[in-house]
Amino acid sequence: MEHRLPAPSLIDAQLLVLDQALQLLQQAGAPLPSEEPLSAAWLQAVLDALCDLSSRDALTGLANRRSFEMALAREVDRVARSDEAALLLMLDIDHFKAINDTHGHAAGDKVICAVARAIQQAVRPMDLVARVGGEEFAIILPNCAPYVGLAVAERVRERVAQLGVEVVPGQVLGVTASLGGAFAPQWVRSSPLLWMERADRQLYRAKAEGRNRTRLEPQVDSLVSAEERGMLFASLNLDTQQDLP
Repeated sequence: MEHRLPAPSLIDAQLLVLDQALQLLQQAGAPLPSEEPLSAAWLQAVLDALCDLSSRDALTGLANRRSFEMALAREVDRVARSDEAALLLMLDIDHFKAINDTHGHAAGDKVICAVARAIQQAVRPMDLVARVGGEEFAIILPNCAPYVGLAVAERVRERVAQLGVEVVPGQVLGVTASLGGAFAPQWVRSSPLLWMERADRQLYRAKAEGRNRTRLEPQVDSLVSAEERGMLFASLNLDTQQDLP
């Protein structure tokens, strides 16, 4: 038997404890709903604001790791069904531990926020920029042709390298970043984990070669892993079995 939630108009709003939710929104600087308090529209606005808050990184306002992983899974599925390429970039701030150790965590936070803004300024509005770790960012670029992928990655790197972050009055730090990228193979069923591993390998390569550089996975069309081939054949076999009488 199907169970349904009661319609908003049937919920006794007086029984809901909303103080903590409203405090969270205020602490995050989110505007409180302007609708009539405890009305259905007001409750929906509170829920929408909480959902948005839970999907954002508290420091930078970028998508957080949870949102990134969900978006990556959707993009893997979309690429497998279309003929559009998609690029995943992983970015790591160079020598970030030294920044924290030398100048303190407050300075490190300023650097992270400055890098976050620089990345957003270097990509399209349709691209997803996420903070996925302390000083690590990820960028999902849907419908990104291989011949422009390196140019986009280099534009991000150069924008970061142009930064001068004032960590304390009169003291400005230069910042650089290393980037690694991989394209999701078209018409092949991949997985978010495999795609991330491929981009991470290129990030490690960029760092090993001296940092402040970009490395993308070469030979985009031919690099299909054994796991991805297995997933493709499994899906083909399933489709064949379903077509049998």
